[in-house]
Amino acid sequence: MVPGKRHLRRSLKAHDVKLQKRSFESTINGGQKMEEALKDKRILIVDDEPDILETLKELLDMCIIDTAPNFETARKFLKNDTYDVAILDIMGVDGYGLLELTNKKGIPTIMLTAHALSADNLVKSIKRGAQSYLPKDQMADISTYLIEIIQAREKSAGKSRKWLDRLTPFFDKKFGLAWKDQHKEFWAEYDRSQPVTRDEAEKML
Repeated sequence: MVPGKRHLRRSLKAHDVKLQKRSFESTINGGQKMEEALKDKRILIVDDEPDILETLKELLDMCIIDTAPNFETARKFLKNDTYDVAILDIMGVDGYGLLELTNKKGIPTIMLTAHALSADNLVKSIKRGAQSYLPKDQMADISTYLIEIIQAREKSAGKSRKWLDRLTPFFDKKFGLAWKDQHKEFWAEYDRSQPVTRDEAEKML
C-alpha cells in the first residue's frame, strides 16, 4: 500500500460525514440545493481502488452511478450508455485512454488522481480535453466540482475555470509557486480562453 493512502481514506471518511450533513443545507446560485442540482444525474466513476469507488458513491448518493474498476469495464459502460459526467482515475485504469472515449461521446470529464499528481499531468489532462483535474485528497468536495461542470454545460458556457481558481492555493503548495512557468504558453492561452469573471475575481481578493 502506498504510504499515506490509509490515512487519506480515513480523513475522507471523517470529512464525508460532515459533508453529507451540510449538503442538505448547502445551496448554489439561485438558491437551489446542491442535492437537487445533482439529483438523478448519471455519473460514471472509474478507479481501481474499491475504497475510492465506495467513498464517491456515498458522496454522490443522489446521483445515478455506474462504477468500473478497470478500463475494459468502463469501455463497455461507455459503449452502451451516456453520462452527464465521468470521473476517471489516471493510473491503473488507463485514464487517458478512457478520456479519449468520453471526449468522443461528448461526456464532460474530471480526472481524479493521487499517484499522477503533477503540474505536467494537470496540463496533459486539460490539453486532452478534461474539464478539470482533481487531487484525490480534495475529492470530499466532488459535488461542487460536478455542479460547476453541469451548470456550464447546461448554460452552453463551455468549460468552467472555477475548479482551477479554487485549487490554485493547493497546487501552489504542492508544486511550488512557479509551477506554471514550464507551461507559460499553455496557461496564457488558457487564461485568454477562460477569463476570470468579475465575481470570481472579487472572491479571490
